[in-house]
Amino acid sequence: MDLLNDILRNPMDSDYHAVAQRGGPKPKASRLSLLVIALLIGAMFTLSAVQTTRSAPVAATERQHLIRQAQEQGAEQEDLRNQIEVLRTENANSRATLLADSEDARIAQDEITRLAPGAGEVPVAGPGIVIVVDDAPAVRDDKLNRVLDNDLQALVNGLWLAGAEAIGINGHRVSSLTAIRNAGDAVTVNYRSLTRPYRIEAIGDPDKLAARFADSPGGQVWQSLAQNYQMRFDITQAQQIELRADPSLGLKHARRAT
Repeated sequence: MDLLNDILRNPMDSDYHAVAQRGGPKPKASRLSLLVIALLIGAMFTLSAVQTTRSAPVAATERQHLIRQAQEQGAEQEDLRNQIEVLRTENANSRATLLADSEDARIAQDEITRLAPGAGEVPVAGPGIVIVVDDAPAVRDDKLNRVLDNDLQALVNGLWLAGAEAIGINGHRVSSLTAIRNAGDAVTVNYRSLTRPYRIEAIGDPDKLAARFADSPGGQVWQSLAQNYQMRFDITQAQQIELRADPSLGLKHARRAT
C-alpha cells in the first residue's frame, strides 16, 4: 500500500521531473538559429542561380561555335571529295589515252573498268533497290532491337551475294575495303558517323536483286529482326540510283609493267 500511495502522489519519475524543471532552449535563441539557417540556404540558392545564369550564354556560344565549325569542316570535306572525283576522272581518261595502242594494256583497262564499280573507284548510276532500316519504335533495355554494325554488315553482304553491282549507305559508297563499325551509340562507315534511319542503295536488276536478297542469309536475318524485334525493314525498287565514288580509295602499290 505504501508503494501504491507513493506512485499516486508522485506519478512522474524524479529524472523526468528534473528535466522538466531545467526547461528547453529559449524561444528567441531558437528562432534566431532558424533565421540564420534560412538565410544561409537562401544565399546558396541565389549564388547557384547566378552562376547558372552567367554560364548559360557561354555554353550556348560554345555550342554554336562547335556547330559552325562542324558545318565548315563538312563543307570542306565535300569540296575535297568533288576534287578527288574530278582528278580521278582525269587520270582515268589520261591512262586510257596513253595505253590505247597496247593490246595488253587495253585488256588490263577492260578488266579495271569491269571491277571498278564494285570496288567503289568510279561513280555509278542505274536501277536497283532501296532498303531503309531503323531501330524499333521503343528501344528495349538490352538494346537488342537497335541497328548495330553487324546488322548492317549482314545486310551489305546479303546484297553482294544477291548480285549487287554497287552499294551505298546514307550516301557513303561501300567497297571491299569499307569498315562498318560501332562507335559508342553510332554506326560508322569508313569511320564516318551515320544518322538514323539507315538508307542502303544497291544497283542491279531490281526484280532479281530483291528476290535473291530475300533468300540470302542477310535477308533472312533482317526478316527475323523485323518480325521478332519490330525493327524497320522496308524494300522498294528504284528506276535510277546514283552512287558517288569512294574518296578514301587511293593508290597503295605500283610497279613498272614489263
